[in-house]
Amino acid sequence: MLAERHKTFYALHQSGCFVIPNPWDIGSARMMAASGAVALATSSAAFAFTLGRPDMGRVTCEEALKHAEDMVRATPLPVSGDFENGFADAPDAVAETIRLAAEAGLSGCSIEDTMMVGDNPAYDFALAVDRIRAAADAARSLKQPFILCARADGVMNGVYDLDEGIRRIQAFEKAGADMVYIPVPPGPEELKRVIASVKAPVNALAAGPLTKLSVSEIAAIGARRISLGSMIARVTHGAIAEQMDAIMKDGDFTKLSAAASGSRINAMLEAGAGNGMEKQHE
Repeated sequence: MLAERHKTFYALHQSGCFVIPNPWDIGSARMMAASGAVALATSSAAFAFTLGRPDMGRVTCEEALKHAEDMVRATPLPVSGDFENGFADAPDAVAETIRLAAEAGLSGCSIEDTMMVGDNPAYDFALAVDRIRAAADAARSLKQPFILCARADGVMNGVYDLDEGIRRIQAFEKAGADMVYIPVPPGPEELKRVIASVKAPVNALAAGPLTKLSVSEIAAIGARRISLGSMIARVTHGAIAEQMDAIMKDGDFTKLSAAASGSRINAMLEAGAGNGMEKQHE
Protein backbone atom coordinates (compact mmCIF):
# COMPACT_ATOMS: atom_id res chain seq x y z
CA MET A 1 0.00 0.00 0.00
CA LEU A 2 1.15 3.52 -0.76
CA ALA A 3 0.33 4.61 2.78
CA GLU A 4 2.91 2.19 4.15
CA ARG A 5 5.51 3.44 1.68
CA HIS A 6 4.95 7.03 2.81
CA LYS A 7 5.33 6.03 6.46
CA THR A 8 8.50 4.10 5.64
CA PHE A 9 9.98 7.04 3.77
CA TYR A 10 9.20 9.41 6.61
CA ALA A 11 10.78 7.04 9.14
CA LEU A 12 13.96 6.74 7.08
CA HIS A 13 14.56 10.47 7.57
CA GLN A 14 14.24 10.43 11.35
CA SER A 15 17.60 8.83 12.21
CA GLY A 16 20.64 7.18 10.69
CA CYS A 17 21.72 7.51 7.06
CA PHE A 18 20.55 5.76 3.90
CA VAL A 19 21.41 5.76 0.21
CA ILE A 20 18.66 6.76 -2.21
CA PRO A 21 19.60 5.83 -5.79
CA ASN A 22 18.03 7.54 -8.80
CA PRO A 23 16.63 5.32 -11.56
CA TRP A 24 15.57 6.63 -14.95
CA ASP A 25 13.21 3.90 -16.12
CA ILE A 26 11.33 0.87 -14.80
CA GLY A 27 14.21 -1.50 -15.50
CA SER A 28 16.82 0.56 -13.65
CA ALA A 29 14.38 1.05 -10.76
CA ARG A 30 13.90 -2.69 -10.41
CA MET A 31 17.60 -3.43 -10.60
CA MET A 32 18.28 -0.84 -7.89
CA ALA A 33 15.52 -2.32 -5.72
CA ALA A 34 16.95 -5.80 -6.21
CA SER A 35 20.36 -4.49 -5.12
CA GLY A 36 18.99 -3.58 -1.71
CA ALA A 37 17.82 0.03 -2.05
CA VAL A 38 15.27 1.04 0.59
CA ALA A 39 13.88 4.00 -1.38
CA LEU A 40 14.27 5.54 -4.81
CA ALA A 41 14.25 9.04 -6.28
CA THR A 42 13.80 10.27 -9.80
CA SER A 43 16.55 12.30 -11.49
CA SER A 44 15.56 15.12 -13.83
CA ALA A 45 18.83 14.78 -15.73
CA ALA A 46 18.73 10.99 -16.03
CA PHE A 47 15.12 11.10 -17.20
CA ALA A 48 15.90 13.85 -19.71
CA PHE A 49 18.66 11.65 -21.16
CA THR A 50 16.10 8.88 -21.82
CA LEU A 51 14.09 11.40 -23.86
CA GLY A 52 17.15 12.38 -25.84
CA ARG A 53 17.29 15.82 -24.21
CA PRO A 54 20.00 17.70 -22.31
CA ASP A 55 19.65 18.31 -18.58
CA MET A 56 18.19 21.48 -17.01
CA GLY A 57 14.59 22.42 -17.58
CA ARG A 58 13.92 20.29 -20.66
CA VAL A 59 11.28 18.07 -19.04
CA THR A 60 7.73 19.33 -18.56
CA CYS A 61 5.71 18.98 -15.39
CA GLU A 62 3.34 16.58 -17.12
CA GLU A 63 6.23 14.40 -18.29
CA ALA A 64 7.81 14.40 -14.84
CA LEU A 65 4.54 13.40 -13.20
CA LYS A 66 3.98 10.54 -15.66
CA HIS A 67 7.55 9.39 -15.08
CA ALA A 68 6.97 9.55 -11.32
CA GLU A 69 3.91 7.34 -11.66
CA ASP A 70 5.97 4.82 -13.62
CA MET A 71 8.63 4.79 -10.91
CA VAL A 72 5.99 4.30 -8.20
CA ARG A 73 4.54 1.35 -10.10
CA ALA A 74 7.92 -0.20 -10.82
CA THR A 75 8.77 -1.46 -7.31
CA PRO A 76 7.29 -1.65 -3.80
CA LEU A 77 9.73 1.04 -2.59
CA PRO A 78 8.84 4.63 -1.67
CA VAL A 79 9.81 7.18 -4.32
CA SER A 80 10.79 10.84 -4.10
CA GLY A 81 10.65 13.19 -7.08
CA ASP A 82 13.33 15.50 -8.47
CA PHE A 83 11.02 18.30 -9.56
CA GLU A 84 13.65 20.95 -10.38
CA ASN A 85 12.22 24.41 -9.63
CA GLY A 86 8.71 23.02 -9.17
CA PHE A 87 8.05 23.79 -12.85
CA ALA A 88 6.98 27.28 -11.84
CA ASP A 89 8.19 30.57 -10.45
CA ALA A 90 5.25 31.67 -8.32
CA PRO A 91 4.89 30.18 -4.82
CA ASP A 92 1.24 29.19 -5.37
CA ALA A 93 2.18 27.30 -8.53
CA VAL A 94 4.98 25.47 -6.72
CA ALA A 95 2.46 24.49 -4.03
CA GLU A 96 0.22 23.02 -6.73
CA THR A 97 3.17 20.98 -8.01
CA ILE A 98 3.54 19.48 -4.53
CA ARG A 99 -0.10 18.45 -4.52
CA LEU A 100 0.28 16.88 -7.97
CA ALA A 101 3.42 15.06 -6.83
CA ALA A 102 1.49 13.52 -3.96
CA GLU A 103 -1.33 12.51 -6.31
CA ALA A 104 1.25 10.73 -8.47
CA GLY A 105 2.10 8.52 -5.49
CA LEU A 106 5.37 10.15 -4.47
CA SER A 107 6.46 10.10 -0.84
CA GLY A 108 8.39 13.35 -1.16
CA CYS A 109 10.07 15.66 -3.63
CA SER A 110 12.82 18.24 -3.93
CA ILE A 111 12.46 21.86 -5.05
CA GLU A 112 15.41 23.94 -6.27
CA ASP A 113 16.03 27.66 -5.81
CA THR A 114 17.40 28.35 -9.29
CA MET A 115 15.51 29.11 -12.50
CA MET A 116 15.54 26.62 -15.35
CA VAL A 117 16.68 29.20 -17.91
CA GLY A 118 20.04 30.27 -19.31
CA ASP A 119 22.80 29.79 -16.76
CA ASN A 120 20.25 28.94 -14.05
CA PRO A 121 20.26 32.17 -12.05
CA ALA A 122 19.03 31.93 -8.46
CA TYR A 123 15.68 33.25 -7.38
CA ASP A 124 15.84 36.34 -5.21
CA PHE A 125 16.34 35.26 -1.59
CA ALA A 126 12.90 36.38 -0.41
CA LEU A 127 11.12 34.72 -3.32
CA ALA A 128 13.15 31.52 -2.88
CA VAL A 129 12.03 31.34 0.75
CA ASP A 130 8.40 32.12 -0.12
CA ARG A 131 8.43 29.31 -2.68
CA ILE A 132 9.60 26.79 -0.07
CA ARG A 133 7.12 28.12 2.50
CA ALA A 134 4.28 27.60 0.03
CA ALA A 135 5.57 24.12 -0.84
CA ALA A 136 5.87 23.21 2.85
CA ASP A 137 2.34 24.44 3.57
CA ALA A 138 1.05 22.31 0.69
CA ALA A 139 2.96 19.28 1.95
CA ARG A 140 1.59 19.71 5.49
CA SER A 141 -1.95 19.91 4.11
CA LEU A 142 -1.70 16.42 2.61
CA LYS A 143 -3.27 13.38 4.25
CA GLN A 144 0.06 11.53 4.08
CA PRO A 145 3.62 12.00 5.32
CA PHE A 146 5.55 13.84 2.60
CA ILE A 147 9.24 14.78 2.80
CA LEU A 148 9.92 18.17 1.22
CA CYS A 149 13.60 18.64 0.41
CA ALA A 150 14.63 22.26 -0.22
CA ARG A 151 17.67 22.63 -2.45
CA ALA A 152 20.13 25.52 -2.65
CA ASP A 153 21.61 24.87 -6.10
CA GLY A 154 23.49 28.10 -6.57
CA VAL A 155 26.75 26.67 -5.19
CA MET A 156 26.75 23.90 -7.79
CA ASN A 157 25.73 26.30 -10.56
CA GLY A 158 28.29 28.93 -9.55
CA VAL A 159 25.79 31.72 -8.94
CA TYR A 160 26.45 32.16 -5.21
CA ASP A 161 28.96 30.95 -2.63
CA LEU A 162 28.65 28.46 0.22
CA ASP A 163 27.88 31.18 2.77
CA GLU A 164 24.86 32.20 0.73
CA GLY A 165 23.87 28.57 0.27
CA ILE A 166 23.92 28.09 4.03
CA ARG A 167 21.93 31.28 4.57
CA ARG A 168 19.32 29.92 2.20
CA ILE A 169 18.98 26.43 3.69
CA GLN A 170 18.69 27.97 7.17
CA ALA A 171 15.80 30.08 5.87
CA PHE A 172 14.29 27.07 4.07
CA GLU A 173 14.38 25.12 7.33
CA LYS A 174 12.53 27.93 9.10
CA ALA A 175 10.04 28.03 6.22
CA GLY A 176 9.09 24.41 6.89
CA ALA A 177 11.34 22.21 4.74
CA ASP A 178 11.74 18.68 6.12
CA MET A 179 15.21 18.30 4.60
CA VAL A 180 17.77 20.63 3.05
CA TYR A 181 20.36 20.07 0.37
CA ILE A 182 23.29 21.97 -1.13
CA PRO A 183 24.44 19.95 -4.15
CA VAL A 184 28.16 19.37 -4.35
CA PRO A 185 29.90 21.42 -1.68
CA PRO A 186 33.65 21.63 -2.45
CA GLY A 187 34.55 18.82 -0.03
CA PRO A 188 33.96 17.01 3.28
CA GLU A 189 34.81 20.03 5.44
CA GLU A 190 32.27 22.16 3.62
CA LEU A 191 29.69 19.38 3.99
CA LYS A 192 30.37 19.42 7.74
CA ARG A 193 29.67 23.18 7.74
CA VAL A 194 26.40 22.63 5.93
CA ILE A 195 25.25 19.93 8.34
CA ALA A 196 26.28 21.91 11.42
CA SER A 197 24.38 24.97 10.19
CA VAL A 198 20.89 23.43 10.46
CA LYS A 199 18.88 21.08 12.64
CA ALA A 200 16.99 19.60 9.68
CA PRO A 201 18.23 16.41 8.02
CA VAL A 202 20.70 17.05 5.21
CA ASN A 203 20.94 15.28 1.86
CA ALA A 204 24.42 14.72 0.42
CA LEU A 205 25.10 14.01 -3.24
CA ALA A 206 27.61 11.29 -4.11
CA ALA A 207 29.34 13.33 -6.80
CA GLY A 208 32.53 15.30 -7.23
CA PRO A 209 34.85 15.16 -4.19
CA LEU A 210 32.35 13.20 -2.10
CA THR A 211 32.79 10.12 -4.33
CA LYS A 212 36.13 9.63 -2.57
CA LEU A 213 34.24 8.94 0.66
CA SER A 214 32.38 5.76 1.62
CA VAL A 215 28.77 5.59 2.76
CA SER A 216 29.93 5.17 6.36
CA GLU A 217 32.25 8.17 6.10
CA ILE A 218 29.50 10.42 4.75
CA ALA A 219 27.17 9.11 7.44
CA ALA A 220 29.79 9.87 10.10
CA ILE A 221 29.87 13.49 8.93
CA GLY A 222 26.16 13.62 9.72
CA ALA A 223 24.28 13.32 6.43
CA ARG A 224 20.88 11.68 6.79
CA ARG A 225 20.48 10.75 3.12
CA ILE A 226 22.90 10.15 0.26
CA SER A 227 21.51 10.56 -3.24
CA LEU A 228 23.23 9.54 -6.46
CA GLY A 229 21.56 12.06 -8.77
CA SER A 230 22.31 11.27 -12.39
CA MET A 231 25.64 9.59 -11.60
CA ILE A 232 24.57 5.98 -12.30
CA ALA A 233 22.85 7.14 -15.49
CA ARG A 234 26.04 8.95 -16.51
CA VAL A 235 28.08 5.81 -15.84
CA THR A 236 25.64 3.90 -18.05
CA HIS A 237 25.84 6.49 -20.82
CA GLY A 238 29.61 6.51 -20.45
CA ALA A 239 29.57 2.76 -21.11
CA ILE A 240 27.48 3.32 -24.25
CA ALA A 241 29.96 5.92 -25.51
CA GLU A 242 32.97 3.72 -24.70
CA GLN A 243 31.52 0.61 -26.30
CA MET A 244 30.41 2.41 -29.46
CA ASP A 245 33.77 4.15 -29.81
CA ALA A 246 35.51 0.78 -29.68
CA ILE A 247 33.13 -0.76 -32.22
CA MET A 248 32.69 2.09 -34.69
CA LYS A 249 36.19 3.60 -34.55
CA ASP A 250 38.32 0.53 -33.91
CA GLY A 251 36.13 -2.35 -35.08
CA ASP A 252 36.72 -3.94 -31.66
CA PHE A 253 34.04 -6.04 -29.95
CA THR A 254 36.17 -7.27 -27.06
CA LYS A 255 34.79 -4.72 -24.57
CA LEU A 256 31.40 -6.41 -24.91
CA SER A 257 32.74 -9.19 -22.73
CA ALA A 258 32.01 -6.95 -19.73
CA ALA A 259 28.26 -7.28 -20.35
CA ALA A 260 26.11 -8.66 -17.54
CA SER A 261 24.48 -11.98 -18.31
CA GLY A 262 20.86 -12.01 -19.38
CA SER A 263 20.03 -14.40 -16.54
CA ARG A 264 21.45 -12.02 -13.93
CA ILE A 265 19.51 -9.08 -15.33
CA ASN A 266 16.31 -11.14 -15.59
CA ALA A 267 16.65 -12.28 -11.97
CA MET A 268 17.22 -8.72 -10.73
CA LEU A 269 14.27 -7.36 -12.70
CA GLU A 270 11.98 -10.00 -11.23
CA ALA A 271 13.30 -9.53 -7.70
CA GLY A 272 13.11 -5.74 -7.90
CA ALA A 273 9.50 -5.77 -9.06
CA GLY A 274 8.36 -7.38 -5.81
CA ASN A 275 4.62 -6.98 -5.52
CA GLY A 276 4.68 -4.01 -7.87
CA MET A 277 5.06 -5.92 -11.17
CA GLU A 278 3.07 -3.94 -13.72
CA LYS A 279 0.50 -2.89 -11.09
CA GLN A 280 -1.08 0.51 -10.90
CA HIS A 281 -0.37 2.22 -7.57
CA GLU A 282 -3.11 1.95 -5.02
